[in-house]
Amino acid sequence: MTTALTIISTLLWWVLYSSMAALVFALIGWSVMRWAERCAVVFNRIYLACLLWTMIGLLLVVGVAAYEGHLHPPYAALLSSGLLRWALVLDMLIGTALLWGLVPRVDARRIRPGSACMAVAAIMAVSFGIATSLA
Repeated sequence: MTTALTIISTLLWWVLYSSMAALVFALIGWSVMRWAERCAVVFNRIYLACLLWTMIGLLLVVGVAAYEGHLHPPYAALLSSGLLRWALVLDMLIGTALLWGLVPRVDARRIRPGSACMAVAAIMAVSFGIATSLA
């Protein structure tokens, strides 16, 4: 019973933290895509794409941290890991694919892949800046 409650609690915290981060990332992505597309984009679809992207990204980073044994602070050794760098590249590709595939403009046309790349780059720059200041 304790194991089941632990798993349920972990899943709830995973979704809660992912949704909080996805809201911040969606605000950044919305402003970047609105600027890059020169047209309004649908915010709730950006939030959905960022939520899925954040949930996948958290799994990737925790998987790398568990594989390398850096589950507890300080995380400086994890940030200099080559495997984490490859996982972040994969994470950016996943984020670009999700944003490009899920986010329409208000005129029901798909956004350009370059706009999705710009949004992912801005989001990753902000999140990596926050991560390095906390480590």
